[in-house]
Amino acid sequence: MSGMKISRRAQRVAPFYAMEFAKKAGALDAAGHDVIRLNIGEPDFGAPPAFLAAARELTDGRPLAYTDALGTAALREAIAGFYSTHFGAEVDPGQVAVTSGASAALLLTCAALIDPGDGVIIGDPSYPCNRQFAESFGADVSLVPTTPAGRFQLTGELVDDAWTANTRGVIVASPSNPTGTSVPYADLVDLCGRVSARGGWNLVDEIYLGLADPGPDGHPPRSVLATPGSFHADTVVINSFSKYFGMTGWRLGWAILPPDLVEVAERLAQNFYVCPPTPAQLAALSCFTPESLAVTEDRRRELRNRRRLVLDGLTRIGLPVPVEPDGAFYVYVDVSGSGLGSAEFCDQALARAHVALTPGMDFGVATADDHIRLSYAASTAELAEALDRLEGFVAGLPG
Repeated sequence: MSGMKISRRAQRVAPFYAMEFAKKAGALDAAGHDVIRLNIGEPDFGAPPAFLAAARELTDGRPLAYTDALGTAALREAIAGFYSTHFGAEVDPGQVAVTSGASAALLLTCAALIDPGDGVIIGDPSYPCNRQFAESFGADVSLVPTTPAGRFQLTGELVDDAWTANTRGVIVASPSNPTGTSVPYADLVDLCGRVSARGGWNLVDEIYLGLADPGPDGHPPRSVLATPGSFHADTVVINSFSKYFGMTGWRLGWAILPPDLVEVAERLAQNFYVCPPTPAQLAALSCFTPESLAVTEDRRRELRNRRRLVLDGLTRIGLPVPVEPDGAFYVYVDVSGSGLGSAEFCDQALARAHVALTPGMDFGVATADDHIRLSYAASTAELAEALDRLEGFVAGLPG
């Protein structure tokens, strides 16, 4: 009897190399080696204490029934309020869709907007799952190479040049994974306006916005929705509790939808996963208290200190960073001078120095073989030790 036939869609999905290196690191751990994991974008802080206390209270035996498909009214209102106070955008709570992680927000958006053969523009390098979601719904994804001069981000001009007759939308993340760089705010608004004027849609990933630096003018980070414009009707913004609030495993995110997409997203959510996790939703209300926000702001400042430690260490080692990040907790490192490709560099760094990193092939094509991603979401002590190990590893490379 022949084996089960795997769909062409599933066969086309590439491995998520950050997770593949996590498996290799796990095997080394199991063999008794001390591995420092700088390959996964997961803050080491964990959820805010008030959230954890609220989650414990929910285990008292009360029924934790399904909620509405787009989340509880209280949490949708809290998220809308957070966008107003933190990111300068006035959002109708009715346009907030609470999702099972930002991944489910991507799922709903791609299901709602993409038909087979639709063109979707994404910058290269970029978070791999964004293009995998789009391609799973039949999109013809154009990975547009970006440059250090453009902060490894799409620009309006790059989008104009890449636009074709079948292009339907653009996915952009600011700050970005893997580079930690943001699109200058005015440029992001301009990009979204250009796409909307062409009749296309924008999907703006703001997952790391809470971890972004103030702009050059000192202005706090702003959502693209903070600037009024007709492009709002064609723009979906996604965000998550995973990064700024440190709640990766609780699987809770959200999308801010144009009014025309709300009912569509609700139907899709009802059928795809019924509703987001009820306990996480109920406890997440505690994230927006002054106590929790003070905690998350302290953590944001700590991540900036870690970034400086890492950038200084990489300079000492002789591994250049073409664009200094201004958000998230990633550094995109040029390893072309090491004599190794990115995959081989990561393999050898793990095997010889017991430091787990992620090769550039996770994030695109243009810089795949000569860049790696380092996550500085680990503790200061781990980062310092990892940099010492990498210094010895690089010093021992031929040439």
